[in-house]
Amino acid sequence: MKVTEHLKRAKGTLFSVEILPPLKGKGIQNIWDMLDPLMEFKPSFIDVTYHREEYVYKKRENGLLEKFSIRKRPGTVGICAAIINKYKIDTVPHIICGGFSKEETENALIDLSFLGIDNVLAIRGDAIKTEAGFSPDPDGHNYAIDLVKQIVCMNKGVYLDDELVEASSSNFCIGIAGYPEKHFEAPNMKSDFKYLKAKIDGGADYIVTQMFFDNSKYVEFVKECREAGINVPIIPGIKPITTKKQATALPKVFHIDLPDDLLDEIEKCESDKEVREAGIEWCINQSKELVKFGAPCLHYYTMGTASTTMRIAEKVF
Repeated sequence: MKVTEHLKRAKGTLFSVEILPPLKGKGIQNIWDMLDPLMEFKPSFIDVTYHREEYVYKKRENGLLEKFSIRKRPGTVGICAAIINKYKIDTVPHIICGGFSKEETENALIDLSFLGIDNVLAIRGDAIKTEAGFSPDPDGHNYAIDLVKQIVCMNKGVYLDDELVEASSSNFCIGIAGYPEKHFEAPNMKSDFKYLKAKIDGGADYIVTQMFFDNSKYVEFVKECREAGINVPIIPGIKPITTKKQATALPKVFHIDLPDDLLDEIEKCESDKEVREAGIEWCINQSKELVKFGAPCLHYYTMGTASTTMRIAEKVF
């Protein structure tokens, strides 16, 4: 079932999670160990992230450095299929621009369509850590809107090979990312809304937000989206802070702000155990406020662990 269909049928706020594929060399049991405890809360769908290649340099015997491509978290498509088979729950694989040619993207979408997966989240993806900025594949997409357009074309039976006759149409529901505190590359919020609306006008069906810790940012974001003519469902993405290090790392990596009250609570903590408790309590209250506001679904970024999400869900759902 499509994400938008889940939202239309819902009688209240839905519960969903996002998971990371295990590191290369780890088995599918890592996924089951994380998801099994969350099944009692009946997630409507599960997002599975995609991680592009990274590069490392290894010294050869002659002293020269050789560049190697590595994939630390492969398996997104296989994990999605395995989750559907085991739990009978819809999955949302992430499709990214970085590291994919247009043909590779098309082939991945064909595989997903064959598996009966009818949801995707289309995002540009991050730059490789060793590069200063995002660099697309030579025959790939520069922006998420281009990825959205390719998926929309496939939904109409239009493939890269224009000589195909009566090609089968895919049936993907397309999600995109939204940034209540602005995408860090956008010069201002006005331009960010312009690009967001272009993706919706281009065929995207719903928005999932970047994590935030101040609900007023989400409320304002929804309001400004509606004023800009963006009327698709807007799902808030949430994550609890669990260590003191995250208090500085998350704002730096994700370009978000922490509310003064939350930061004050974290600074009072003498251990990460205390931080985790404070972060869970904040996230519970944040979740309850979002439910009261009428958020269509609460989407939790698990970051590979389920215990904190489970504790939050016990108090909210």
